[in-house]
Amino acid sequence: MDACSVTAAAESGTYVYCVVHAPRRPSLNRGLPGIPEAAPPQVISVASRLFAIVSELPLDIYGPGALEPRLHDLDWVASVAIAHERLVEQLARRPSHTVIPMKLFTMFSSVESAAADIRRRGAALLAIARRIAGCDEWGVRIMRDVERSGSPASAPNRPMDSGTAFLKARKAARDTVRRARAESLAAADAAFLHLRRFSRDVRRRHLEREAGTNPPILDAALLVRRERRTAFRAEVHRQAALCRDAGARLVLTGPWPAYNFVEASGDRR
Repeated sequence: MDACSVTAAAESGTYVYCVVHAPRRPSLNRGLPGIPEAAPPQVISVASRLFAIVSELPLDIYGPGALEPRLHDLDWVASVAIAHERLVEQLARRPSHTVIPMKLFTMFSSVESAAADIRRRGAALLAIARRIAGCDEWGVRIMRDVERSGSPASAPNRPMDSGTAFLKARKAARDTVRRARAESLAAADAAFLHLRRFSRDVRRRHLEREAGTNPPILDAALLVRRERRTAFRAEVHRQAALCRDAGARLVLTGPWPAYNFVEASGDRR
């Protein structure tokens, strides 16, 4: 859900953290703060079993003309993101709740306009809730272990008897690096194929190599059913060992709210 604009004439707007699909009105832990300078979070009923978690916020900080300069302050943006995520995670941990997280800085001119927008999107939000219900998002990133799998070929260190020997050594070094890269890529693809079997949905990000960097060879988000968590983590451990043998390193993050699965579009390879 995209953030709606707020009017500069008003003194306050409404920030939306998430939409919760639940059998009864969610409760918020006492003392849990919202985003910086905003009023304490509150729950509003939007439709049957649909609730929004919102805060009133001052437009002299979050309104048109005031927010954009603050976006260059990375520490301030991080404080907003942490507060947003903390609240969403608190609700997502409750088994009876299906939490649809909103993007950072999703704002409306009023509570009424936020509720109206959510009601208008009700059918789509319920479809999302059905898709992510009972699941967590996990991140899987695999990178080449450059020290183990080889670095770009360079000239041999020891003296060569001839130019031919030198060229042969250079070719052998390049071939070694090429094989190491192929092995690590194959291990990453195999890991993804095995791990996606535990997932209801996946998002595999398209990666472009930048000169002078060691970018991930796999960067994926997986929507995993909670009852399969133990088996999924066991398979992650097995694939991590296979990746190590192939000169790659697998990193698992999560569980997270399903941020990457609240839109219909995505790379589901």
